[in-house]
Amino acid sequence: MDKFILNLIHRPELVPEYIDTGAREGLGEELNKTEVVSESLDIFRLQQKIAHDNGLKTTIQMTYASLYNEECIELARQYHRDYGDEIGHTFLGLNCKQFREQYQSRELAIWLFPMDVKRRIVDDSFKRFKDIFGCYPTSTGSYFMDAELLGYIKQQYPDVKIAVATCFEEGPKVFRHANYSWYTLMDGSPWTAWIPSGKNTHAIAADEEDDIGIVAVPHLSRDLLAIMDNSGDMFGTHPQNIIRGLIYEGDRLPYMYNLVDQYQVMKKYNKGFSYNLVYVGPGWLGKSGRWECDYRLLRKSYEDFLAYYGQLKKEGNVEDMTMSDFADWFRQNQPRSGPLCGLWKDILYGTRNQVFWYADSRFRVQIDLKQGGAITDLRPYASGLRRPCGAGTQANQDASYPYIVQSRYRAGAFTHYAGEGAIKSCKVRYGSEEVDLSSCRSTGIYDEADNCRILGVRPVEIEFRGLTIKLATTYTFKENTGEIIIKRKIVESSDSSAQVEVDEFLTSCWGTTEYPEDLTGCLLAVVGKDGSRNELSYEYRCREFSADNVKCVEAIIPQVQTKVSLTPISDHCGGYYEEGYSFAPNLKIGITKTVEYNQELVTCLKVEQAL
Repeated sequence: MDKFILNLIHRPELVPEYIDTGAREGLGEELNKTEVVSESLDIFRLQQKIAHDNGLKTTIQMTYASLYNEECIELARQYHRDYGDEIGHTFLGLNCKQFREQYQSRELAIWLFPMDVKRRIVDDSFKRFKDIFGCYPTSTGSYFMDAELLGYIKQQYPDVKIAVATCFEEGPKVFRHANYSWYTLMDGSPWTAWIPSGKNTHAIAADEEDDIGIVAVPHLSRDLLAIMDNSGDMFGTHPQNIIRGLIYEGDRLPYMYNLVDQYQVMKKYNKGFSYNLVYVGPGWLGKSGRWECDYRLLRKSYEDFLAYYGQLKKEGNVEDMTMSDFADWFRQNQPRSGPLCGLWKDILYGTRNQVFWYADSRFRVQIDLKQGGAITDLRPYASGLRRPCGAGTQANQDASYPYIVQSRYRAGAFTHYAGEGAIKSCKVRYGSEEVDLSSCRSTGIYDEADNCRILGVRPVEIEFRGLTIKLATTYTFKENTGEIIIKRKIVESSDSSAQVEVDEFLTSCWGTTEYPEDLTGCLLAVVGKDGSRNELSYEYRCREFSADNVKCVEAIIPQVQTKVSLTPISDHCGGYYEEGYSFAPNLKIGITKTVEYNQELVTCLKVEQAL
């Protein structure tokens, strides 16, 4: 397979907050102003013209307000008739006169309403869509749609095939960047198209029974490295993201091309398939400019952007599809439960930094190669968490899928106190010295085997007093098992008889933000090969236990229904747990082994549901 597929989505928002200054400043009750609607439709026409001039088809997602505007409705029909564009639907752009009168609410986001109101909005807007166009939409979307909402839509409107279901990593980092006012807290999903679990939109379906029935796509295709170290709203397939991040030179946006090119490379890691989604409304292309840019640059950026996709299409390097056509293709050509993976390089600053991503029905994992191949993000899909969001739910605004490792939010390897943050790494000890591999930089090599995806971490050199070694790491992801086989091998040594201790450890917690959540009641255990079992219930008392010749070490985090374990595949390994305390609110499990040149420690990290 050699497929790079583009979904280009335009939504004719008639009252975008970026254009309507009065609405933005809270000065106007009536948002349906003639001049704002006129400018919005002009921008929609321009965006459609730019797409069609470059030979690209679009999906037009009709907003609530646009379903009440005859001019917009006729434009959609015309584009469908003349260019084959799909007429779809979106739950963005709710806030208009008709909506306020119908629902007596200023709420902007469908995912934040109570479930009974969500159902009313779906039924209301889908019925109007059918009255206008003679059928129900086959594509829909929003910034986020929880599994309960998607499930209701599929049950009541089975024609729906695909939805823009979430924003990739649009959580606390974006919330802070948007003056603490952008309530789209939804970290934890895949970064490309997937089949959602019926339990949770973020998670990938395990099997046919778990399949929610709708293909999900992210709001934009993001930079998979920059988005983790920076605010995610600046690094995506939308010129506004790039301009917002000041990532341009004069009137050119070279980073934009690098982003598209890097997604073409992703075919290498996904059996010849890669995907891009462009999802834009009219608000950022107002005549008054946006950010510090004038209208000329805003327009040129979109013209250049779509011209590049048009060029790639002419060269046979990209295929543009409507959303529903893509859903059909994806169902026929991609496995339901994944896996998805990608080795991503730094395209923003040009360093040698890399990250590796892997996701299937059991978990989503990020490995940071500039931290020696440490796991810095781990979301336990195997837990089957149900987290409906919106008014009346426990989550309310926080729609994220919880992590059990997240080094950006929970300190990672470096902390200022005598503890550790959330990370999965390895330490090497010789005499009184200790080195954490997360302090060593490396790069990755990708490979595949039967039902396995493999990341090789190029050997890192570690210097002790009187000894220098090179340690190689290999991660083998056993597809849809929740298991990662981790191999640490000494491939060079200045003294072949010198012995070092290798400590394979996981420092974990749970949460969705930077703030610590309660670990009380978590269970830590060391299980011996002789059948012995030492365990404790977490109470922030800083207790520790270690033993030789262990079978495995375990941690159960009942708050997120997750069990995580480390099992040695090598012989004669020790194991331990550490409870943590309130100023170091984590738990830790580890496997240790003494090795020398050409020897290795092999462990299995497993994530599963805690019943």
